[in-house]
Amino acid sequence: MSRRRCCGLIEDTIVCQTFIPQGQSRWPEVLIQLEELEAIRLKDKVGLDQADCAASMGISRATFQRILGAARFKLATALVEGRPIIIRGGNYLIKNRVFECADCGLVWEVEPCTSGGEHGFEIACPTCGNMKKKRLDTGRVQTCAGGQRGEHGHQGCCKS
Repeated sequence: MSRRRCCGLIEDTIVCQTFIPQGQSRWPEVLIQLEELEAIRLKDKVGLDQADCAASMGISRATFQRILGAARFKLATALVEGRPIIIRGGNYLIKNRVFECADCGLVWEVEPCTSGGEHGFEIACPTCGNMKKKRLDTGRVQTCAGGQRGEHGHQGCCKS
């Protein structure tokens, strides 16, 4: 029996979670997990090499390669067969958002945005109150959005 895979770190959740081919689809939908989409984003859209992608997601290179391969297979299947694509679920953690103040240079973290939360543009620097800031590309793990069971062997990352 194989052990459960640890959470993959993702930058953010996505807005559009369903893609449906034009016309009637006679095939069942293809489910792509959020960490699979993040692997595709990092490798194919951002253009990072495999080691940097794996480091960004906080997983091994071998695990990253398996996730990427599964995601590419699912996308190819959906496109070739005209299947609907549903993006949701998986074993992932959302990274904190990190900002740097343009005036005082303070770097601080903000928890991932939730529905009705602060999206970033309305967040002031906690030191000087300046609204001019830039978002950095790093962040600690904050929110667990683990798989259906909510438990998978990654110590302290998930709520049960």
